[in-house]
Amino acid sequence: MTQLEKILKKRIFIFDGATGTMLQGKDVDKSKPPEMVNIEHPEWLQEIGQKYIDAGCEALETNTFGSSRIKFSEFFAEDKIKDKIHKVNFDGVKLLKKVAKNKALIAASIGPTGKLMYPMGELTFDEAVAAFKEQIKPCVDAGADIIIIETMSELSEIKAAIIAAKSLLINKQNKPIIATMTFQTNLRSLVGVTPEIAAVVLSSMGLSAIGANCSLGIDGMVEIAKQMKSVSVTPLICQPNAGLPQLIDGKTVFPATPSEMAKGAKKLVSVGANIIGGCCGTTPVHLKAMKKAVKGVKPKQATVINNLLVASRTKLVAIGSGNPVAIIGERINPTRRKDLSEKVLAGDFSIVREDAIRQVEAGASILDINMGIPGADEAYLMRMAVLEAQSAVDVPLMIDSSNPEAVEAGLKAFSGKAIINSISGEKKKLNTLIPIARKYGAAILALTVDETGVPKTAEGKLAIASKIVNLAVKAGIRREDIIVDCVVSTVAAEPEAAMETLRAIGLIKKKLGVATILGVSNVSHGLPSRTTINATFLAMAVAQGLDAAIANPLDLRMKEGMAVSKLLSGFDRGAKEYITYAMANKTVLKTETPEKKTLEALEVCKDTLEEKIARAVMEGNKSDIIPLVEQALSEGVAPVDVSNRYLIPALEKVGTKFQDNEMFLPQVLMSAEVIEAGFKRIKKEIKASETVTGKKIILATVKGDVHDIGKNIVSTLLQNHGFNVIDLGKNVPTKTIIERAVKEKADIIGLSALMTTTVMEMEKVIKSLKDLSINIPVAVGGAVVTQSFADKIGADVYAKDALDAVKNLKKFFKL
Repeated sequence: MTQLEKILKKRIFIFDGATGTMLQGKDVDKSKPPEMVNIEHPEWLQEIGQKYIDAGCEALETNTFGSSRIKFSEFFAEDKIKDKIHKVNFDGVKLLKKVAKNKALIAASIGPTGKLMYPMGELTFDEAVAAFKEQIKPCVDAGADIIIIETMSELSEIKAAIIAAKSLLINKQNKPIIATMTFQTNLRSLVGVTPEIAAVVLSSMGLSAIGANCSLGIDGMVEIAKQMKSVSVTPLICQPNAGLPQLIDGKTVFPATPSEMAKGAKKLVSVGANIIGGCCGTTPVHLKAMKKAVKGVKPKQATVINNLLVASRTKLVAIGSGNPVAIIGERINPTRRKDLSEKVLAGDFSIVREDAIRQVEAGASILDINMGIPGADEAYLMRMAVLEAQSAVDVPLMIDSSNPEAVEAGLKAFSGKAIINSISGEKKKLNTLIPIARKYGAAILALTVDETGVPKTAEGKLAIASKIVNLAVKAGIRREDIIVDCVVSTVAAEPEAAMETLRAIGLIKKKLGVATILGVSNVSHGLPSRTTINATFLAMAVAQGLDAAIANPLDLRMKEGMAVSKLLSGFDRGAKEYITYAMANKTVLKTETPEKKTLEALEVCKDTLEEKIARAVMEGNKSDIIPLVEQALSEGVAPVDVSNRYLIPALEKVGTKFQDNEMFLPQVLMSAEVIEAGFKRIKKEIKASETVTGKKIILATVKGDVHDIGKNIVSTLLQNHGFNVIDLGKNVPTKTIIERAVKEKADIIGLSALMTTTVMEMEKVIKSLKDLSINIPVAVGGAVVTQSFADKIGADVYAKDALDAVKNLKKFFKL
């Protein structure tokens, strides 16, 4: 336990406020990264740090937020970047340590790279880890007391940063690591992550504190804190903005007063916050009031979390006491599946996508991914299968392999919190797989098997389970992150196997206090009517307290068994689920041999071509879109009509679901890729005069702003809706934007800004156009841009997000 963690058990700890806000009165050179102030004007930062110390802050954050290779590459030549990274980060820590003089801890601030992670973007997990290590190392070398990874939106990126930090702190265990994410007004991150999911993923990685910062004021932060605290016992840090930004007299103003922030600090502590700080708009005056408000208040005791919690990027699944039995779909496994093996070995992972979608539609809440094909590169296959499944469905995954390289490849590819299937009692597996689980924050499936084989008695299974659980807990795996597979052998060979396994379920739950799981179908090997045996055994196991089952959710008899089990175990109040199931499958339930009828056999695709294309777009299924477009063309549909009748309406459905929080950014981007593939095909048939909109847009992030994730998404979607987009990139001067717009005879200029300090550059562009008598309309958008701001600066179009941009531009041009 770090010294900070000991403090958090006793009292509320106070971080500082916004360095950027305090620098706004300085003559910061906007042509350079803001972190260059560390070298060029260290006295400014020392002055600010002293003010926060005088206000009672106990931790000062360094001005190193964006000082990574990826961001610095926008400003410096390749041969200069390494030295710049080292000096900016090293000096950023040292200059504050001179001020702190043991009165405050120095927290090295590590922000996002600004790039989307693969496959949404081009940045791979390993590249992100390398970039973060390069940034964090000089901070550690300079003596940073805390590493704070903040303002993240994507789980893969924040996990990469945490792993990088941990790798540098192996011999410095007294150094706390804190991680925070940022959420929008809908209480989801840019890519759809909820506060609960963020808390589940981050708390599994052994951090000193987790939480949220930026974007929202006190009220939004209080709600985030409530949600995070409901699923995590890890200390909580909250760093709200001083209200939501407003534009007053041409300046960005954060309206919350010190007294309002003080009241908010009390609210945050009352719902479980252990660390209070501030983000945009907060000053030493705010922090002084906030500290005074929580002085003497004891931290709220965390609620014990007994369930195993796993998550995808957008879905949380709880396994254990008080929850229905979770079904883990078993079909993505090459064992006895020649079709799957042949396709993935040929590089075709569409079968993984199809199986993932169908299993989830059939009721699987988690999917098991196994790529164990003899002689194949299992690590590569696992990575690709996980990426494919993750892009198709929103459920957590179970990485099924005993190969450490394959397990690690799967965990790198998966954004959420996965389960490793499986870790047996064999010493070699324990020593290799438990550290991997700890590193990536994965839960583990403990298999009651060791060097001697599968125990025949419940007591033997308990002994192996106890060994694994004790070693895992000692290594830092939380008890609630362990689920035990009691391993049933076939009753054809061992008549007592089923009953001993059932007895082991109750014994392990009572003695070890962990969740239990079974690979149900093992019980029936070598016997006829296997699905009948499996379904009956599942119902018996549920009665003994089984928490999860690895099974085929497409098997109707198994579905029937699950429906009955939920009903009889009290999870299906009013028999609603059972009645729905029975009515939907009444014909099948009357047959004498239902085990021969699976959902696969019953499914008959009656979709129209339009529905098939819409489904491919909604599911992000690139492999199907070209054949479907070819079919439309072969049936005589004009190329432009393929776009207008099929592709564009499908993407508009995606937009509606995005607005309703039924789909999220990763899925939108996958759908956009499908549309792009479809457009590329029909463009071969379209004459130059038949462009979809004919409208040309110049797109740019304004001068001084180096954030372009949102702008890049807008560019992709506009192109897929038929706009001719000329993307000038980020940090683009007003003169360049106007000159290019005139040269290209643009129909409209699109401007993006993420920072409160750069939004006024938009007004400069609009004013310059008027001064030059250039009649080109302007569209604006970005995280800090509002409709009222757009109206005030004279913008012609405002968009709150990428899909809104498409809708509003089409409306503006009457398309």
